[in-house]
Amino acid sequence: MAATLAKHHDTPPFADHKDLHNVIDAMQLGDVPWQCFSAQYTGEQPEVVPPWMDEEFEVWYRDPCAMAHNILANPTYKDEIDYVPFCEYDASDEMRQWKDFMSGDWAWQQAVRPPSLSDPETHGPALIPIILGSDKTTVSVGTGNNEYYPLYASIGNVRNNVQCTHCDALVIISFLAIPKTDKTHSKDDLFRIFCRQLFHGSLSVILSSLKPVMTEYEVVCCGDRHFWHIIYSLGPYIADYEEQLVLSCIVKHWCPKCIAVHTNLDGDATYHTHKFTDFLINELHVDVLWDEFGLIGDLIPFTNDFPRADIHELLSFDLFHQLIKGAFKDHLVDWVAKYLKAMHGTKWSEEIVSDIDRRVAAVPSFSGLQHFPQGHDFKQWTGDDSKVLMKVFLPAIEGHVPQDMVCAFRALLEFCYLVQCNVITEDTLIQIQDTLGHFHRYRTIFENIVPTFSLPHQHSMVHYVDMIRLFGAPNGLCSLITESKHIKAVKEPWRWSNRHNALGQMLVTNQHLDKLTASHADFDAQGMLTGTILSSTLAALGKSTVAALAHEVALQVFNSAAATFYAPSDLSGIGGMRHEHIHAYAEGMRGLKVARVICFFSFKHNWEWFEKIGDCPDEDTGMWMVAPSFHEDGSRNLAVIHIEMVFHAAHLIAIYGSEYIPHSLKLYHSLDTFSSFYVNKYADHHAFEIAS
Repeated sequence: MAATLAKHHDTPPFADHKDLHNVIDAMQLGDVPWQCFSAQYTGEQPEVVPPWMDEEFEVWYRDPCAMAHNILANPTYKDEIDYVPFCEYDASDEMRQWKDFMSGDWAWQQAVRPPSLSDPETHGPALIPIILGSDKTTVSVGTGNNEYYPLYASIGNVRNNVQCTHCDALVIISFLAIPKTDKTHSKDDLFRIFCRQLFHGSLSVILSSLKPVMTEYEVVCCGDRHFWHIIYSLGPYIADYEEQLVLSCIVKHWCPKCIAVHTNLDGDATYHTHKFTDFLINELHVDVLWDEFGLIGDLIPFTNDFPRADIHELLSFDLFHQLIKGAFKDHLVDWVAKYLKAMHGTKWSEEIVSDIDRRVAAVPSFSGLQHFPQGHDFKQWTGDDSKVLMKVFLPAIEGHVPQDMVCAFRALLEFCYLVQCNVITEDTLIQIQDTLGHFHRYRTIFENIVPTFSLPHQHSMVHYVDMIRLFGAPNGLCSLITESKHIKAVKEPWRWSNRHNALGQMLVTNQHLDKLTASHADFDAQGMLTGTILSSTLAALGKSTVAALAHEVALQVFNSAAATFYAPSDLSGIGGMRHEHIHAYAEGMRGLKVARVICFFSFKHNWEWFEKIGDCPDEDTGMWMVAPSFHEDGSRNLAVIHIEMVFHAAHLIAIYGSEYIPHSLKLYHSLDTFSSFYVNKYADHHAFEIAS
């Protein structure tokens, strides 16, 4: 930069990288310094003391109260924050719907639960629910100490569209300690209990600055430049099942939400409560608590230190680990392989699985859809692998497995797509409950393959309707949000470090990034970043030039428009940009036709039409079926249509039947090889809404 500016007799804003870092260090905006405390085992020691009992474990953290202030003060979110709980209804004002967190019953209950936010003593403050999430992550498989335990925080007032786009409304507030010991002591009960209690004790210390403001309000300047009375409350905690067990002090294989017996999780059961758990712990021996109630009686949840907090109630959905990776990948996909082996033997089942792989590999390409050239039989599954395989697996197994298995997959997929809707209505909740009933009915086809259906991940599905009513649409509390935050808060800072005592460098990097983000938002709010070089040039030419140009532009109405947006969700994967066309809405598949683009010319399309097979979707898969359209003379039914007639891209997957497909078939042969196709409503959420 200095070299390029020298010929203009200018100097760069910074002398070198040290000067740049000094400037960032001096910035006060968005600055929340890191603090540290140490913890050590203080209980009784055996004759032979294991090394971990003498070690001190450091926990680095930042003040969550200050982090919440920064989120509230960020002008970027001023129009994307709800300060009060509310009930939302559809356009007819008759049907309730759930979307953002503050539209759920939990926020409403917190506002009226003593001390009520409407009490004169509290002066009607805004409720600020603190949403937490934690998950261990590995930064590199090639180094020794490569595991970190980040703790993230957000506020429930920020709307789901902000949370799902991975803005800085979710911040890292701690790197929790990960106690290590040798294999000799790693399975000791004392070590396990210490690790769990260290986790809960650490959370209590980290969140302690919030506690005074949970009963008495404080005044904060928010992004809309108004001063608000606010009061905090611990909100939902985003975690996978293993983490939920630690949080709720529940034994493995039991449910952290309800008191269902682990051998029959889907039986009728009431919800766990903090009050009921304390009663049991005071009345029963720890062995009875473990064996009959699945409770770890010698642990104290961190929520016991805070008012109005019940850890069992606060455990959130986990779309990724419970449904996508759990119920779909780890359960049903694995059960299909076990069924085929049990029915056909090892050799023949391998032939069938190979054909399923070829079917998956033969799926035509589609925007945003990953291709699996080797099918689904890969050693290391990623989250994106599981999400994409869900979209193409159903047609691949049809014909090789019984009808009820196909129906079980369909029910699970429909459940997954319904609970991921951006807006969930009362009708959607009824559909979710009906789909869950179908899933439970059809999954019995696997009862001779698996020893039990009492699986926590599948059992969690029974709680989704109640949790949607409590917390709003699950996409705002999905673990995919915290998983992708690992990239910016942990993995990239680790890669930027010199790998020697990397944590200290990672702390500084996160602090610098937060300051820069806060400064960028402040500069933008003050108009310092408005416009471009082109707009500045036009402004210099005078307003009359721009006005004259605008006068020449006639007003037009279009049926479609293109939009490019940042949406790291199911549609585009973690960190992905998405390009979509937005169209006027038609009434489902019955009002649409399916066509295939043959060629492009002069901005016009040549289309090959497909005819619907039947007047309703296939009964087993739930997908519409189509076949290429031909004239009476056998020629293909082709047409040239205007681009504005296009409503949405359709993904077609061949109806394979029970026949094996040749090894030489490639994905680009599929549309010309097969005579009938499914319109894949699982291609993305737009397709699910249109083609259901």
